[in-house]
Amino acid sequence: MQAYAPPHVFEDEVSLKLIALDDDCGNPPDMSPFTKPFRASILARARFIEDLVLEQVSCGVDQYVLLGAGLDSFAQRKPDLASQLRIFELDQSEPQEWKRQRLLAAGFGIADHLKLVPVDLDAGDNWLERLVVSNFYDKRPTVVTSTGVSMYLTKDAIISTLRQIATFAPGSTFVMPFLCPVKMLESEIRIGVERAAEGARASGTHWISFFKPDEIVTLAHEAGFDEVQYVSATALAGRYFAGRSDGLRPPNNSEELLVATA
Repeated sequence: MQAYAPPHVFEDEVSLKLIALDDDCGNPPDMSPFTKPFRASILARARFIEDLVLEQVSCGVDQYVLLGAGLDSFAQRKPDLASQLRIFELDQSEPQEWKRQRLLAAGFGIADHLKLVPVDLDAGDNWLERLVVSNFYDKRPTVVTSTGVSMYLTKDAIISTLRQIATFAPGSTFVMPFLCPVKMLESEIRIGVERAAEGARASGTHWISFFKPDEIVTLAHEAGFDEVQYVSATALAGRYFAGRSDGLRPPNNSEELLVATA
């Protein structure tokens, strides 16, 4: 599969092995020029989160919770850093079991510091209760992330999650990408988001939650977080994509980041 020229914003060969994608398969359909800005958004959020985790580990944080972990491969790509953490991956039981089997088949195994915790966030499972049962220490500062999830949850469910994480030990940090309302998008980007939403709807996973930046910041403050920061796609582009000649850049006012500290 083709890759962009260096400098790479984010490198992940582990996920290719998990989905058994051959190097000579060419570009998959979702690697078209049409999807380029959205792939840049995914790269930007992934890089930002890993930079944050590294920063927090250097400050003594030793727990990392991923809500809706999907195919996140941090534990396998960064073994030295990951071994300094107790990592809890929360996801629906079926895709999580598939991932477990792929990790074993690809030779990565399941490290002792990695806990796979089955939970259905959309169905209202008590994820915090299951986390504690999995030996999570609720009195220790923690990094919590939730990527590619907020658009599928109701506003009430998101507020509930914010309130729960705001009660974590002081110094805990929550990072959540969120989608801005479609009307805020530039016209050339809007059609791509609308098509993605239609595809999600057709597969039975509707996009139901969109937030203006000031709205999500207010919700986080009201939930009880001491410090709340909005990180724009524009800021991420300047941080990770400056000087590129290939046009790779996340679109403005599309997928932005909420960073909240308890």
